Amino acid sequence: METNQPINILFPFWIDIDPMEKLLLVNFENDPDTTYVGFEPQVFNDATNGVGHLLIGWRTDKKVDVYHQRSLNPDPSKYTIAGAGLNQMIPVDMDQAFFDVNDRGVQAHYRFADVSGRTVEISIKERNAKKRKPFGLLAPMGDAASNPRSLPLVLLQDFYFVRKTHTALTVSINNRSHTLDRLPVPMDWQQMIFARYSPKPLIATLNPAYSGILEGFDAAIGQQTAEKGNRFYAINWIDRHAHIKSMGIQNAIHPLTMSFFPSFPSLNSLSENTELKGSFRVSGHESVGSIAGDYLIRSEKETIGITLVPSKGWKPKTTKFSTWFLFTVVRVFKKWPTTYRWEAALQKRPDGSWHMQSKWIRTGKILKD
Repeated sequence: METNQPINILFPFWIDIDPMEKLLLVNFENDPDTTYVGFEPQVFNDATNGVGHLLIGWRTDKKVDVYHQRSLNPDPSKYTIAGAGLNQMIPVDMDQAFFDVNDRGVQAHYRFADVSGRTVEISIKERNAKKRKPFGLLAPMGDAASNPRSLPLVLLQDFYFVRKTHTALTVSINNRSHTLDRLPVPMDWQQMIFARYSPKPLIATLNPAYSGILEGFDAAIGQQTAEKGNRFYAINWIDRHAHIKSMGIQNAIHPLTMSFFPSFPSLNSLSENTELKGSFRVSGHESVGSIAGDYLIRSEKETIGITLVPSKGWKPKTTKFSTWFLFTVVRVFKKWPTTYRWEAALQKRPDGSWHMQSKWIRTGKILKD
C-alpha cells in the first residue's frame, strides 16, 4: 500500500502504569481493630513514586488511610479508587520497613505509629521448606470502589498466599494482637492464611476519567505500526482509513495489550449516523489471564458517543484444581469487572479538534453469566 504524509489518528483508549516493586495484603476482618481491618504494604523504586515503603490501612468505614515513608511522593488521586475513597495520606517514620520474598516465602516486618499515635506492627516470617506454587491473578481491587475514576487492573504474577505451617506471624495495634483471616479452602494441600503477595505486580488503570481535547497520534497511510511515548499501536488500513488492531504498553514487568475485534476505527474517519459494535481484550503475562468485553460507537455529524463494558469479566488461566475451585466458588474474582461501564461523549470543535468527556459508572451488582 502506498504511503503518504502522516495523518492524525484519533483513538480514545489508553492505559497508565504505576510502577511497583512488591505487594502484600494482610486481612483480619474477623478480628478487627476499632479502625482497621487490614493492611497493604507496597514497595516502590522508581522516578515517579520515589524509593521506599507505603502501607494502605483498610478501615472499618471502607475508606483507606495511606501511610508512607517520607522518601516517597505518592499521588493522592491514585487512591480514590480504593474502597470508599481516600481518608488521609500520612507521611511517617517507620522503625521497621522490610519486605522480601525468597524460596521459603514472605519475610516482612513493619512498625510505625498510626494517625492516633498507636503502634502498628506487622511481622511475617515464613519458613516453609516446600516449594511455592504461585499463579497469576487479577486482584479484585475494583470490586470495593463505589465511585471509580478508572478501571483498576492489578495484575499479579507469581501470586501466592502465606502458608500457615512453619510461619511466625504477628499483627498488633496498640499492643493488641489480631488473628488473621484464613483462606476458607486449602490450596496445594496446605492451609493458608488470607495474607497474599506478589513480587511482580503490574498496576495499571484503563482510561482514567477525562475532560479535554483528545489528542491522537500520527501515522502515514499504510504504516503498520506507530509509537507514542510508552504506547505502541498495530494499525489496519481499510480504504485509506486507519483502524487500531491493538495498543500495547511497555513496562518493567510485562507488556500489556488491549486488542480489538474488529479493529477499532480512528474516530475522525467515521461517517455520520454510524453505529459500530465490537469486542476487546486486555491481556498481559499469560499466567494472569485476560479481561474482555464489548464496545459500541455511535457517531452523528459533530458528536460521537462511545460505551465500553468489560462484560466478559476476567478469564483466569487455571492450571490446577485449587485455583479453579477458588475462582469458581468465589465469583467476585471473575465477575467484578462486569459491573464497570465506561462512557465517553465527544464534541467536534470549530478548529477541527475533538473534546472528550468520559467517566466510569458502577452498575452496583455482579452480572449473571
